[in-house]
Amino acid sequence: MSTQTAPVPWVEARSLVYAAGLADAQPAVRVPLAEADGHTLAEPLTTLTDLPAFPTSSVDGWAVRGPGPWRVVGRVLAGSSPAPLDQDGTTVEIATGAMLPEGATAVLRVEESAHTPDGHVTGTPRAQPEWRVPGDEAHRGEVLLPAGAAVNPGVIGLAASCGYDTLPVRRPPRAALLVFGDELLTTGLPGAGRVRDALGAPVPAWLRRYGAEPGLFVGPVEDTLPAHVAAIRKALDSAELVCTTGGTMRGPVDHLHPALRELGGEYVVNTVAVRPGFPMLLARVPGPDGRARFLAGLPGNPQSAIVALVSLVAPLIAGLHGRPEPVLPTITLAEAVPGRGVYTHLALVRVDPVDHVAHPVRHVGSAMLRGLAQADGFAVIEPGTTGEPGAVVPFAPLPCSRASGHERRRRAARGHRPAARPGRARGGGRRAAGRCGGVVPGRGARPRPRSWCDEAGVRGSPQRRGGAA
Repeated sequence: MSTQTAPVPWVEARSLVYAAGLADAQPAVRVPLAEADGHTLAEPLTTLTDLPAFPTSSVDGWAVRGPGPWRVVGRVLAGSSPAPLDQDGTTVEIATGAMLPEGATAVLRVEESAHTPDGHVTGTPRAQPEWRVPGDEAHRGEVLLPAGAAVNPGVIGLAASCGYDTLPVRRPPRAALLVFGDELLTTGLPGAGRVRDALGAPVPAWLRRYGAEPGLFVGPVEDTLPAHVAAIRKALDSAELVCTTGGTMRGPVDHLHPALRELGGEYVVNTVAVRPGFPMLLARVPGPDGRARFLAGLPGNPQSAIVALVSLVAPLIAGLHGRPEPVLPTITLAEAVPGRGVYTHLALVRVDPVDHVAHPVRHVGSAMLRGLAQADGFAVIEPGTTGEPGAVVPFAPLPCSRASGHERRRRAARGHRPAARPGRARGGGRRAAGRCGGVVPGRGARPRPRSWCDEAGVRGSPQRRGGAA
């Protein structure tokens, strides 16, 4: 096992773990549409047919042929295949979404029609056609979404409209959590030298929001090397990602590094030059089936553990999904944020929903969670710099609860705008993309009000060693 101990720069560490995850991305499988939410497209989503597949009426009314008045010869409802209109002066009643009969020259809205005493229909059809033509939304074979796109309910609906029954996807990686520390309590009030475990409950929720599927949870694990090895080995049986809390330093009861050696682990990153969050690690560990598993060693101090999730686990999960490498949006600082010398400083901030600038929050020690519970994410202050008021800096947002949050953040960070359809101008105004980040045209990505996204609250008491500030 390598002995790399020099802290890896924060940006480089994120790229390294993303690349490691991508190299061992989940295998592609086909799943029914109803089971695809939260997965990732393993292949581009292309249309199997024109959308719509046939001309459909966009209003309730009358499909007419030639000039009026028109003699009623039938009715067309959605789901039926109508006979052609083969004579001028004829019409069929038509419902919204119904197939337009061959030979129809116009659709007259029902509210703009009238009847003659002998039952003929009269009125003046609008100049603009009142039906959708095949390919109006997409043409057969057109790529709608690339491989690596997150599957959310909107994507599922789109796939269904294209004729898909199943989708080729990469499933979310399964995750396990091991909490180390004899001094931890799982219930009741802290006291007599023991503190509440403040990570066992929230970390699975964070993992789920980053795109993993939490499963096994064990804790507290006894502070002995055999207990650590046994717990990790058991977790590797069922999970592609094992997260541990505490024990990342090299104190007398910090057994994570010896356990990794015994299990044949190899560091991907061993310590990152970031504050808070020191020390953290990511290792590749062989699983019982020969496929690589990953172990993320999170510091024991609660806020430091969440910094490790943001720094290492989030890009790793993106890689395991086969999604694009996360790109951070930017924010504008309302107040000064100090630097941390040669280390990257991740400073908790709350983004103002009115002026869209970031304000540092209080109570941000490594062992504190009060500030984290009120924050929208972390302002990233690069090594050797300070964050001055008005400075534009990278922003690492805390994850949104919606499955589409990751994709919105990625698209917002890249200034993505959908291509305008022919003859249709792009609208102005802001895109409401939730706190995960939206685009203000011409002004870059900005995080949105926290209240627009339901997010996990992380509450608890200061926790164990392994997380120096």
